[in-house]
Amino acid sequence: MVFSSLIFVFLFFTANILTQAYVSDMKKKNIVMLCFSLVFYAWAGIRYLPLLLGMTLICWFFALQIDHARRRGVSGKSSLIACIVLVLLILGIFKYTGFFLRNLKAITGVPKVIPNIVLPIGISFYTFQLLSYVIDVYRGDAEVQRKYWLLLLYASLFHQCIAGPIVRYRDVNADILNRKVKMAEISRGITRFTVGLAKKAVLANGCAAVADTLLAASGLKTTSVLGVWLGAIAFMLQIYLDFSAYSDMAIGMGLMCGFHYKENFNYPYVADSITDFWRRWHISLSTFFRDYVYIPLGGNRCSKARHIINLFVVWGLTGMWHGASWNYILWGLYYFVFLVLEKYVFKLDRIAKPARHLLALLVVLFGWVIFKFENMSLLGTALKGMFGLNGNAFHSKAAWLVFRNNVFFLLFAIIAVTPLGTKLANMLRNLSRNSSVWLRVYGAWDILHPLLLLVISTMALAGNSYNPFLYFQF
Repeated sequence: MVFSSLIFVFLFFTANILTQAYVSDMKKKNIVMLCFSLVFYAWAGIRYLPLLLGMTLICWFFALQIDHARRRGVSGKSSLIACIVLVLLILGIFKYTGFFLRNLKAITGVPKVIPNIVLPIGISFYTFQLLSYVIDVYRGDAEVQRKYWLLLLYASLFHQCIAGPIVRYRDVNADILNRKVKMAEISRGITRFTVGLAKKAVLANGCAAVADTLLAASGLKTTSVLGVWLGAIAFMLQIYLDFSAYSDMAIGMGLMCGFHYKENFNYPYVADSITDFWRRWHISLSTFFRDYVYIPLGGNRCSKARHIINLFVVWGLTGMWHGASWNYILWGLYYFVFLVLEKYVFKLDRIAKPARHLLALLVVLFGWVIFKFENMSLLGTALKGMFGLNGNAFHSKAAWLVFRNNVFFLLFAIIAVTPLGTKLANMLRNLSRNSSVWLRVYGAWDILHPLLLLVISTMALAGNSYNPFLYFQF
């Protein structure tokens, strides 16, 4: 079940909201929320559920051991290390066994048969959440949760457990124990959810159709230069609109239920450097690696050589986190190279801001091409195709037809990844404070545009069979 499905919007989430409103006791609210979350998670296959239950049990147990050790005047470091090793081992078995065995077979010829291990949905997200909880308990940044089922609620909250944002326990502990639903937040939540739903159902899925047409494996070698570039731009738009839409819907649903999740995106395509881009893209993942890997390694408060090693480790792990394939590792190290260049080679302040912005977009665009193709041969074909090195033509009628049929849609998608819409909404809000006419306009807009977005999204979903979330696979 995905957020952008009619059964989720009109049945599952509606039932959840009504049930939460009907139940008054907080313990009962949490029990009901946990039941809904486990049903949501098990929807894709109940075989995934025991792993979520088991991983939560492990982290719950070791967090208790750490707390118990601290009460005895001991650090509890051995329990922390044991928990991290065990949890990462489980993650590694499910996510990376096939990858390592395939590479081992390519080098040595063994094993002859590589087991087909199904990747449990959302395992990377809830693993990092649970690890952050245990580490925060060890550091004293979060209180230990003595009730297993409440920690399970945190790990399985259906708003965000499948594809983020990565939520830290200390940020939602108060909401779990004593949340209050406010009408103003319900209104904001409805608006945020419908914006995300439209962003996914209309824009992301539309961009996906363009990208999949122009970057299809079967015809990639003969796709024209402009066709490959257009497909890459469409994918660049798709992956932001797709993932940020999920985060929008998660944040919106959280507000409707009394949970407050932090922002996960801040218009990354307006960044004027790669450093700035990663401050704006998938913020919860970036801050996780910063707080739990980069800073413990020494951060930038060390020698230049050590700092570069720290960046190498972080970005190698970032690539591996996204998937068990060489292209993801290459993607992470690709950003490592540019971040090092920005830090120690380029003098960005000497470059005009528009030029910096364009250079950042080009770096990110090529990064997304690396990200898209797990097959390294296809990746090479795509990169060569961008420069006509496949013997492909500069332009073609097929690519021109795709562009002509989607030009206004793509322009709208480009506008949607900028802060323009937010700025216009803020301008209208400010005007409404000083004018009764604009107040009525703003009030009507505030009420009608979520409804309009819901209708448009429903129409799009009813006639569209292609509706995956890209980040579900991670």
